[in-house]
Amino acid sequence: MSQSDYVIVGAGSAGCALAYRLTEAGRTVTLIEFGGSDIGIFIQMPGALSYPMNMPRYDWGFSSEPEQHLGGRNLATPRGKVLGGSSSINGMVFVRGNPKDFDHWAESGADGWAFGDVLPYFKRMETWHGGSSPLRGTDGPLHITRGKRKNPLFNAFIEAGQQAGWPHTPDYNGENQEGFGPMEATIWKGRRWSTANAYLRPARKSGKLTVVRALARKVLFDGKRAYGVEIDRKGRIEQVTAGKEVILSASSINTPKLLMLSGVGPADHLREHGIAPLVDRPGVGANLQDHLEIYMQYKSLRPVSLYTYYNLLGKSRVGVEWLLQKTGLGASNQFESCGFIRSGDDIEYPDIQYHFLPLAVRYDGKAAAQGHGFQAHVGPMRSKSRGTVRLNSADPVQAPRIHFNYMSHEDDWKEFRACVRLTRQIFDQPAFKEYRGEEIQPGDDIQSDAQIDAFIREHAESAYHPCGTARMGRADDPQAAVDPQLRVIGVEGLRVVDSSVFPRITNGNLNGPSIMVGEKGADHILGRIAGSR
Repeated sequence: MSQSDYVIVGAGSAGCALAYRLTEAGRTVTLIEFGGSDIGIFIQMPGALSYPMNMPRYDWGFSSEPEQHLGGRNLATPRGKVLGGSSSINGMVFVRGNPKDFDHWAESGADGWAFGDVLPYFKRMETWHGGSSPLRGTDGPLHITRGKRKNPLFNAFIEAGQQAGWPHTPDYNGENQEGFGPMEATIWKGRRWSTANAYLRPARKSGKLTVVRALARKVLFDGKRAYGVEIDRKGRIEQVTAGKEVILSASSINTPKLLMLSGVGPADHLREHGIAPLVDRPGVGANLQDHLEIYMQYKSLRPVSLYTYYNLLGKSRVGVEWLLQKTGLGASNQFESCGFIRSGDDIEYPDIQYHFLPLAVRYDGKAAAQGHGFQAHVGPMRSKSRGTVRLNSADPVQAPRIHFNYMSHEDDWKEFRACVRLTRQIFDQPAFKEYRGEEIQPGDDIQSDAQIDAFIREHAESAYHPCGTARMGRADDPQAAVDPQLRVIGVEGLRVVDSSVFPRITNGNLNGPSIMVGEKGADHILGRIAGSR
């Protein structure tokens, strides 16, 4: 195999964006991805979103260690094992995050990552179909659209939020995140617009990108300079070398795993597994964060929910319409309205997010409530709990040990209780009077703090937003894994470009800011001015 300028591990949200920008600039790239093709109805049809994240063909199948504060449950941790990575199996919701999230990044040591610094990349990456705004992009690879909100429940939710005292926000990714309004999605012409569709396919046409399907085993070093990646390709151990740099974009789970397998991480932990430490970086695999959520479900008094289609005949009709025309219910992720609110007047900016769904069902598509219903996914945005990703062994094939340490901070419980009570206020508004039947879950009898806590302990689920396990910071910060140019501290020729680098989790879904990291990371690698082409 001929040597490329850059070797990237992981064809996910950040990795595809990075590969596109590097090849666009004339550089040669080898992109290593263990997963296979993203071609198929379950990935490309937005309405089928609950399927790919439960298919071993597309998902790594990770789960957490028993979570002490959630009754010892092991929580599913899906990560994309396919071209496009998690952007090919996620819910397609597009949220940039709150501007104050990025200002906090800069204040905590990620110099050059304040909102004013990252905005040019959010604009560069998108083609927004929501109108005209100086804060939105118009000619980027990633198409951002909104659902048509034909179901009356979508607008009832937005109206109820305003009746409960919160503002209407016409664009939560624009001037003001706070409030209730239409939700945005990475859907274009009825198809999932993953980073495989938006970035990878155009990059392949350049002739400067080589995609290698293989398992990355470790980064190869000459002294402390990275020069390539050891891979397992169909049972053969090979080396892929880089003329300039190696870049890890393998997810906030697999990136710290690869760093540790390569000798970069907490020295004592590496020695436990017989790995000689190259650089002692205790921040590698630390600072793991996620969003937890619960589903507040209600019976519908009117037969207007998606339950009409929640049977074999209904699903078949939806699928046929999508296959023939790329229209209908299959062309939507069904997350078409949302809310971002503050749990109290003393909170500086929104700390609770809502996804509204006109069906009472689990995110994985299982255990549908019998009959018409609807639900809001709700959870706090900035948990103070922190977890770890650690090695199970020095065998690259073995999954890492993931311990989120969910709900280990007392404030998490207070914030979740507020979520339950505020959500009940919203669904108690006049806008839902003709629709809202009894509360399916938690249930009207769940009222006290202790009862709500017990419900959370049993029913809280991950929103699948892990991040932070190789966080950015100043080079003299012992807990930082990469510097603000995304260079791994203590070695040369190696960067991390994915959600691992987030110092703190952002408000909302993480696909958008992960892609932004890929865009901005490309400019750091190329030595370009922010947002230029």
